[in-house]
Amino acid sequence: MNSTEILRKQLARLLEGGNAHYPIVEVLEKFPLDKINKRIEGIEYSPWQLLEHIRIAQLDILDFTKKNNYKELKFPDEYWPDKTKEADIKDWNVSYIRFKRDLEEAIRIAEDQSIDLFKPLEHAKDYSVLRELLLIADHNAYHLGQLILFTKISV
Repeated sequence: MNSTEILRKQLARLLEGGNAHYPIVEVLEKFPLDKINKRIEGIEYSPWQLLEHIRIAQLDILDFTKKNNYKELKFPDEYWPDKTKEADIKDWNVSYIRFKRDLEEAIRIAEDQSIDLFKPLEHAKDYSVLRELLLIADHNAYHLGQLILFTKISV
């Protein structure tokens, strides 16, 4: 196995989680559905709002990575759901399914040997596929920590 193949394997593993933190899909699958709209001190958003945010951000990063005609979302408004919206179980499930689908796409990109991880993006020469996949992993891990707090604290 060469260096790039090792990097691809490690990158896919980082996206999945499970080394330094819980696998994000596992946490979301087991998340207590009676807590999806709860609030805790120090976290501005509910678990569903956090999930919807990481879904939106992850999709946006994938779009940025793949599309030369990428259109930037307005920050912060288009990256977060309405703070007043409460979700039902269907909303949670839809967000989860979409998030998981896009995460699987990010992993496929990481593993795809035909994609040059280091080549600058056509429309953003200071960025590469590798940088964007690392950004997804970093952002997801940050909010995963917040989501886990909801499962540990009685709210």
